[in-house]
Amino acid sequence: MTDDFNPPINSRTTKELLEIAGAPKKWNPRALKLALDELHNRKVDTSQIEEAQRTEKKQVELEILKKANKSYQISDFILKPKSTLFELLFTWELKKDGYILKAKQQKTFRTVLCIIFFRLCFKGIDCKLLVLYF
Repeated sequence: MTDDFNPPINSRTTKELLEIAGAPKKWNPRALKLALDELHNRKVDTSQIEEAQRTEKKQVELEILKKANKSYQISDFILKPKSTLFELLFTWELKKDGYILKAKQQKTFRTVLCIIFFRLCFKGIDCKLLVLYF
């Protein structure tokens, strides 16, 4: 199997090879095979490869947990109001992308915003002005 990667797989450090072997879904199958072959050539113990895989799995789980618990902050509305408001109103896949708490907050915010909008419209305030404002 040819090594067309830059830098070549066989010239990488053992630590880099273990990172490749630990995260097989992040690398193409050829790179993974070359990395595993090189680790075996260097007589790296399989327990180190298994440890690299466990470490990668823990990192992925931690990233998923961080996403799930990420929420909107007051500072989001102060520092970047337009992008935060746009995300709240027009982004539909927060839950699908793993942002569970943000999706719940979005649902609540949309409900409150709709109630406020319709109450203002029924009180005789020109809704076109409200829409133009945002």
